[in-house]
Amino acid sequence: MKLEVLISCMRQDDLSIIHRSNVLTDVLVINQGDGEDTIEDTVEDHCFRMISTVERGLSKSRNMALRNATGDICLICDDDEILFDDYEERILKAYKEHQDADIIAFQIDDAGKGYPRHERKLNYLSSLKIASWQISFRRESVLNAKIRFDETLGSGVSKAGGEEVMFLYDCLKKGLRLYYVPVAIGKMIEGESQWFHGFNEDYFYDRGLFTRKLMGRFGATFYAVYYIVFKYQKYRENITIWKALQKIFAGIW
Repeated sequence: MKLEVLISCMRQDDLSIIHRSNVLTDVLVINQGDGEDTIEDTVEDHCFRMISTVERGLSKSRNMALRNATGDICLICDDDEILFDDYEERILKAYKEHQDADIIAFQIDDAGKGYPRHERKLNYLSSLKIASWQISFRRESVLNAKIRFDETLGSGVSKAGGEEVMFLYDCLKKGLRLYYVPVAIGKMIEGESQWFHGFNEDYFYDRGLFTRKLMGRFGATFYAVYYIVFKYQKYRENITIWKALQKIFAGIW
């Protein structure tokens, strides 16, 4: 099995993001900038590629990576994480131990979130807690199921993201097998992301739109209350709980 890392970023002039992210395998960078270009290099038998595009939106970046990827196993990576030296070994070991897995979600340290201690199959409820940078997948499984990222969601078109959850839901609907494995493969760089812009009013309004699309109005309403209460410590310095609730309900209804 060949592993390929898929990085989404903006306004990069060279391949330095690959070294900054400690990528030691094949890698495809999708760089949203001001021009169209392709850069390719070979480092220790690994193929480093960067496709620059004038397209905008994180989901469009993910889909371009999916169309152009060549790896058997693909790992989604953002511009604000550093992979551990042995990430390839850890990821491929997990797939060898889970021969039926189409998707495996891993851990990223210093991401400000807790993780289950035991491995599990992912369902519609547990998939809500998975972030994009945890996700790896068998490329052929996703392509054969004709699954893509929803380009009406994600940074660049929505402040609240959600494209990864919709992606996982689509995988579940198509019968793919999803696992979570409690193995750390990298760590986050605090405050470095070009995609997330904070917990502001637009974030909560877009969060409402996203959850309505995912669950319907009534399901989204119950989930909104849960989200506002249990995520309070994350957004408390940016917006009041009442304003957050008002905006998320406005997005839902």
